[in-house]
Amino acid sequence: MTTPTSAPSTSLLRNPANAPLKKLISFYVRFTPSYSKIGYYSRSVFWGSLKPDFRGKTWLVIGGSEGIGGSAARSAVNAGARLISVGRSADKLAAFAQSTEHPDQVQAEVADFSLRSEVWALLDRLQAQGVKIDVLVNNVGIQKRDQIITKEGLETSFVTNILSHYIFTREALSRGLLSDNATVIETASGGMYNHPLVVKDLNIASANNTPAYLGVRAYGLSKRAQVVLTQYWRRKFAGTGRRFYVMHPGWVDTAAVGRSMPRFRETLKSVLRSDPQGADTIVYLAAKRPDQREEESIWFDRKERTAHIFPRTKETTDTPETLVASLETYSQRS
Repeated sequence: MTTPTSAPSTSLLRNPANAPLKKLISFYVRFTPSYSKIGYYSRSVFWGSLKPDFRGKTWLVIGGSEGIGGSAARSAVNAGARLISVGRSADKLAAFAQSTEHPDQVQAEVADFSLRSEVWALLDRLQAQGVKIDVLVNNVGIQKRDQIITKEGLETSFVTNILSHYIFTREALSRGLLSDNATVIETASGGMYNHPLVVKDLNIASANNTPAYLGVRAYGLSKRAQVVLTQYWRRKFAGTGRRFYVMHPGWVDTAAVGRSMPRFRETLKSVLRSDPQGADTIVYLAAKRPDQREEESIWFDRKERTAHIFPRTKETTDTPETLVASLETYSQRS
């Protein structure tokens, strides 16, 4: 199975039933073989057996109670890791711990990553505990149809998908919470392939903003920003023992997909990937820590791949530095 040569239209992903029949057929014929479990099975034939040993390692997975993050976290615990699992629901976190082979190795931390105050509080708790993280997985992410403004005055998907990732990673680095050889992994999405980096549009938090809020675009822009942020960390810590990656899980049958794209899920349910298949590359990156040839890449099915499908997504006046400068303006502790 070859690397995908294009990316699914986000409008089709959102409302496939509303697309013209010819375009709809072309969409499914072109992309299903790669992003679905068909692509996973076709590529995995050529993979060697992955039997990771994470004994003595501490993982922290944000969004680690269900879905892709939960599956990666479960694999880590079952391979001997100590796990700090972060989620919004104490009940889901408790249920997750019991689903692992070593529930005593799971530490649950409740935090809502749509709120900066809860990110800061989590950081304080971890620092007080003297935590040292070997693998950080920034997995939490949401896609909303409608604009939702948090009580802190920011757009929800912006905070959840990129700003909180930045704050947590920056602070974990500056506070010494990450080990000298830590691996940091961002979970992105194919939604970013249709978008260049447009920093000024990341946080559309007012009805007066231009362009008007469009949930699928907000999601895609934040996922593109994850790729560029990873590029920034790679530059900043080049030559150290730390590794930074961003990965794409493919089309996975998660609860989030069911909530945000019900028609898409209904159409492709029989070939959508399972959570472990979506999480496979996370576990692979943590176990193997492969070299990355390009400064800006995304990892998909255990292989480094281009972060740009369309030339137009390279056309931006923004850079990793302008992205970080903007995130800094929203990162102050209130």
